[in-house]
Amino acid sequence: MRIGYRAAGPGRGYSGVVSLDQLRCFVAVADSGTTHAAALRLHVSQPPLSRQIRALEAELGVDLFVRTSRGMRLRPEGERLLPRARAILSAVDAAVREARDFAFGPDEPGSETRR
Repeated sequence: MRIGYRAAGPGRGYSGVVSLDQLRCFVAVADSGTTHAAALRLHVSQPPLSRQIRALEAELGVDLFVRTSRGMRLRPEGERLLPRARAILSAVDAAVREARDFAFGPDEPGSETRR
């Protein structure tokens, strides 16, 4: 068994349930290096953010961060996930913008609402 990997025993495999909130928290902690700074950035308190990170790690079956008294840094598994998490969040943001633009028109002065 590798360090930083939790063996997927019965009932511990990937269930396909990773939330966008978990990915946002993961990216914020990876960018800031601490749960405190990430919580400030996301306008949430630190305990729920930490729970989101733990839930993501539990769902994936890997430790994404090395935790120290000075903060958190990505493990190789986390480094591998980070660009994909950014791409997922970017794609979702783009899809939401496109849907809103289609429904309401682009955010430009004088644009008419479509319905």
